[in-house]
Amino acid sequence: MNKEDRKRIGKKIEEKIREMTLKIADYRELTRPVSPENAIGRISRMEAINNKAVFEAALREAEERLRKLKEAASRVEAPDFGLCISCKGEIPLGRLMIMPESTRCVRCARR
Repeated sequence: MNKEDRKRIGKKIEEKIREMTLKIADYRELTRPVSPENAIGRISRMEAINNKAVFEAALREAEERLRKLKEAASRVEAPDFGLCISCKGEIPLGRLMIMPESTRCVRCARR
């Protein structure tokens, strides 16, 4: 991988980190406790509690992706960045542009 590709991926990682940070803030707002004082009715309250659980799962996934993105940002200049940890082959640039936190090529990720 050349320096220009590493720069492009580094910028993409920064962009995705910003996106995930905003998503996490939104999810945290949506996962606030459902107040029992709200006069929203029994069914609506159950729906609100269910939605909260869905957003909590999305929050956990977003936090994990942010962690992986930050790890990728710290490794983007490492000589082994962009190499599959399983087969040691090069991860295609297109995959890294879409999922810069990828540590496996498509073939190894499917196994």
